[in-house]
Amino acid sequence: MTPALNKALPDIDANATGGVKFTSQAFLGKAVVLYFYPKDNTPGCTTEAMQFRDQHQDFKDAGAVVFGVSRDNMASHDKFKQNLELPFELIADTEEKLCHMFGVVKNKIMYGKKVKGIERSTFLIDAEGVLRAEWRGIKVAGHVEEVLKAVRELNITTA
Repeated sequence: MTPALNKALPDIDANATGGVKFTSQAFLGKAVVLYFYPKDNTPGCTTEAMQFRDQHQDFKDAGAVVFGVSRDNMASHDKFKQNLELPFELIADTEEKLCHMFGVVKNKIMYGKKVKGIERSTFLIDAEGVLRAEWRGIKVAGHVEEVLKAVRELNITTA
């Protein structure tokens, strides 16, 4: 079942770094930012992760939990997280369950060949587990600030 704006998330069950289990119910009471990215240790994904890292305290102060999601395995995520000193967890979606659920798997052309890739996308879930905003096919520059602004606005409207 695909999540829809202003609807509660369907059941989700995924493993993240740090032994964290991500479920639809696990983070009720906090806003959740799920950002999907193509691959650990690539230039755009590294920049995006560092921007979420650098703004992490602001997200926490606004009552939000941040999770990065990619198809990389846990070992890759652990190394990526350690190298960049990321203060948030990364979900290893090796079977592409979340990627397909959120509709971020797209056909891309790479070096003249069709490949299945992940469209850089971010989703904002409110404290009641309802999907409130989505950004698809985003560019890294300025994106994290835009998401933080939406989190802050969410807290204003739900306070």
